[in-house]
Amino acid sequence: MPFDLTLTFDLTLPQDRVAEGHRAMDERRGIKTPLAPEPPRSFLGRARKRSTPPTPYLRRTTVTTFALIGAGPGLGLAAARRFGAAGHRVALVSRSAQHQDNLAAELARENIHARGFNADVLDPASLTAALREAADTLGPVEILQFSPVPRGDFMKPVLDTAATDLDDPLAFSVKGPVTCVNAVLPGMRELGRGTLLFVNGSSAVRPNPNVAGTSIAFAAESAYAAMLHDALAGENIHVAQLIVPGAIRSDAEHSSPRALAERLYAIHTERGGFRHYAEPMPA
Repeated sequence: MPFDLTLTFDLTLPQDRVAEGHRAMDERRGIKTPLAPEPPRSFLGRARKRSTPPTPYLRRTTVTTFALIGAGPGLGLAAARRFGAAGHRVALVSRSAQHQDNLAAELARENIHARGFNADVLDPASLTAALREAADTLGPVEILQFSPVPRGDFMKPVLDTAATDLDDPLAFSVKGPVTCVNAVLPGMRELGRGTLLFVNGSSAVRPNPNVAGTSIAFAAESAYAAMLHDALAGENIHVAQLIVPGAIRSDAEHSSPRALAERLYAIHTERGGFRHYAEPMPA
């Protein structure tokens, strides 16, 4: 029986299939896990006792999806690569189909199954449709990362900011996350687990009068995420925020795309507190 992406195999796979099993893991077509087989049945349908260890067997398991809101070539690609390497399929959600195709092609060269889905964070209906299609096509969303880059016009000085200037920043950083969470939460509850990751700049925790729009909107996003953290903790759905105080640079020790992707994966697996910092906030 060939291995495929939905198969898991026992830790004590028969000797003649060990090499095939490890190949499947290397190519991300199989996942090694200890299984507890049911006792075999006799011809009369009654369970009979075993005097020898049970024979390993194969079973199907759910393959889950890492959904990335704001799929770009920096942090987005690095996070997709890290979570994809762990065996998750990857949903690349952004406005640009061309960017999605480029990222999916790059990930495919590393045997990571990724697919693009068009959506605009400012268009709730498109976000909901994209995430539902991703779950239907790739598998239930287990991890959602919300990390789209805000537009430049969100970042006006506070004294130059009118009430209408806050409409899009709030829609982007508050209504966008609320829409995404509402789209994936039913699937996470059905799975019995999930992770919601929010990535923000320093203005989320220290308002900057030079970038009023993001300071206000990120603060609101932080409040929403913190409430989710408390509300969902009892359902094995972990909610966390990663603050990146400075610029994301390829040569930065703690804030390079690769380092941040590793940090996000650690947050997902270790399931600690709510707020994490990529590096200390500047004095």
